This record gives sequence, structure tokens and C-alpha cells, in this order.
Amino acid sequence: MKNPIVVTEQLTKSFGNFTALRQCSLSVYEGEVFGLLGPNGAGKSTLLRLILGFLNPTSGSSRVNGFCSQNNRVDAHSQISYLPGDARLYRLVKAKQLLTMFCGFRPDASFEKAKRICERLELNLNTWVGLMSTGMRQKLSLAICLCNEAPLIILDEPTANLDPTVRGQVLQMVREIRQQGRTVIFSSHVLSEIEETCDRVAILRKGELVYLDSISKLNQHHRILANLVGELPELPEHLKSVVTIKKEGDKIQLETPSDLGGVLKWLADAPFSDVMIQPVGLRSVYDKYHHPETIVSQTEADPR
Repeated sequence: MKNPIVVTEQLTKSFGNFTALRQCSLSVYEGEVFGLLGPNGAGKSTLLRLILGFLNPTSGSSRVNGFCSQNNRVDAHSQISYLPGDARLYRLVKAKQLLTMFCGFRPDASFEKAKRICERLELNLNTWVGLMSTGMRQKLSLAICLCNEAPLIILDEPTANLDPTVRGQVLQMVREIRQQGRTVIFSSHVLSEIEETCDRVAILRKGELVYLDSISKLNQHHRILANLVGELPELPEHLKSVVTIKKEGDKIQLETPSDLGGVLKWLADAPFSDVMIQPVGLRSVYDKYHHPETIVSQTEADPR
């Protein structure tokens, strides 16, 4: 088991009568990409700001590489490189000047590395920041965040305002960071990005951690849809705890979170027609907690 680089214990943050995060306990381990999902108001930004020490918790604690986010904030920050979801850059300079300035803030930052990142993202460093589009400023923010060797990278909506080709480059960079043994917390609204890059995913709803599991385990979850033209064979005892059956007339739906081999062996002689097997995927799990009718429209109460 790898060592945890982030640990939160019963982490809670309230603003008056509003609880933005409630008793959140989780661990993020070295060398993994950890996905964070949830709509606006779910508590993602509050959780990240508590880990960063930007907010003081109402109760509970968070640690980064053993350093308390609140009591050892400077030491905790030395372990982190953070891309906020609303990064704002000084505009009265060229991109090259801004990169040089930010690289001077950290001993582990490299201007040459930042320049290579900009080349991959097709960003001209001679452009004035004030004349850049939103997407160009996002590329510059990514170069600033990723040009160092911090053990923990926190990315809040890193692909916002980027075209598909550049998004692919950013996701590849995240995978390369994992290959180096470093850790990424990846907060996104794009479920496909989480499925492509993350090892585990956490889903927040109304300030509560409602789901936490590995993507590999999630990928084993399948749904079988078919028309039943006879009697369904009796479900073997060893499958009763892992197979869910729904029938409506001659239509049947089976779901299983386990290996599909045993289920298909049971169904080999089943009287089916028009059989379709589909992976359930992250979308199904996400919609279980954030069905369009249940998503709250309010934004998080913590100040930006």
C-alpha cells in the first residue's frame, strides 16, 4: 500500500447555518490521479480550499504529506502546486515575463519545463497576457502550475475553455505526472476526462461524500438488456448478491458490478432475443446521486 499524501478526517465547514462540507474523511495516495466530481454547490471547492489551508474548518482536520493544512500551512503549501478554477493573471506583461516571475517563486520550478509545456499547448510566449483569449490564459495557467516538481498537483477544471486537441495534451500530461510517482487531484465536470485519467473517483453531493471507488472496479459494472421469450433460468446462489433483475413485460434488464463471465455462463441457454450488453460507466453512478431533477442550483457559499 502506498503512503497517503492527503488525509482528511471528519472535515466539516459551515458558513452560518449553511454546511458546505460535512464530515468528509478520505485519503489520496502517492502516485494516483484522484478524481473529484459534483455540480456547483456540491462542496468540491470547499474541500480543496480546506486541503490548501485557505479556509479554516469548522471541525475535523486535513494533512498534506504529514503537514496540517492549517497549523503548518507554509510547509503544506511547499508540497502543492495548485491551479484554481478561476485563475486570474496579471495582464500588463507578456507571457514569457509572467512565466519567468512565477518560476522564480519556487526552487523546484523550471522555466525550460514551462516553455516546453507552452509549446505542447501551442501557446506563443511573446503574446501580451491582456490580449489573450480565455483559452490562451488557461494554457498559460497550466504551464505555471505544471512547471515544478511538487509531490501534489491540484487541478480545478484544468481543461475549461480548451479545444479537444489541447484537452488531450493536458490529460496526457496528467498521466505523465502519475508515471513520475506524483499525485494529482483532478476536479472536473467532464465525466469522460475522469474515466480516462483517474485511478479513483469521489462524488460529492450537498457537501457530503456519497461515493468513493476505483475506476477499474467501476468498469466491471455492466447492464444487459434483452427481450425474454421464455422462462429465465433460476439464478445460481453465488450470483444472487451481485445480479439485479428488473422485468417489465417481455423486456428484462440485468445489472452486475462483478465479473461478467459468471453471469454470461448462467445466461448461455436463456431464451433471449435482441440482447445488448453495455458498460454502466461513471455516468450511471453519477446520475444516481445527481439526477437532473435533484441537482441544486445554488452555488457554494464560501467566498471566492
